[in-house]
Amino acid sequence: MFKHIRRGLLVGGLIVMLQPIWGRAQQNADTTRTGRPQARVERDGQHDFDFEIGSWKTHLRRLLHPLTGSTTWIEYEGTSVVRKVWNGRGNLVELEADSAEGHFEGLNLRLYDPKSGQWSLNFAGGNSGSISPPAIGHFENGRGEFYDQESLNGRAIYVRFVISDITRNSCRFEQSFSDDGGKTWELNWIALDTRLEESSGTSRP
Repeated sequence: MFKHIRRGLLVGGLIVMLQPIWGRAQQNADTTRTGRPQARVERDGQHDFDFEIGSWKTHLRRLLHPLTGSTTWIEYEGTSVVRKVWNGRGNLVELEADSAEGHFEGLNLRLYDPKSGQWSLNFAGGNSGSISPPAIGHFENGRGEFYDQESLNGRAIYVRFVISDITRNSCRFEQSFSDDGGKTWELNWIALDTRLEESSGTSRP
């Protein structure tokens, strides 16, 4: 089950299908009444995760059996440390947490693509020793959404990872699964992070 605890997690096929739509919409918005396209100002999202650099106390809740009708949640307590890499073009998250189910360790390498303006979230669980396919997405109005496509119990599902309620000393992470093509989503992972006191006044490079 731990391989599904993550991620910060867009499905590649969705990106390909939606890209022409996004492109046409943006092209129309950038065209004046005279028909001349206006210069676009691209948003630099390289510093989207700067708020998270440092050490955090993490309270986790995980739905034990997603997409089965289960209502049994498991509670975890742990810590996470977030460090900048590549002068801020990426960051590395190390998470450790414990519950009645046992000990969990996870690693998340987040990398920023300045051409697309999107982040990829690349997760590895301590028991797997390999990196999962990346979740792709971006931040808008202080909220980050990232999507992936995976397999759960032999079925193809969509995964949505949301980062919200961001302040200097707290933030919220949610993961949801969909097995009907994104029409409905079931929440299965909630993490509430609070910055540890010793790191509240400093940001680690």
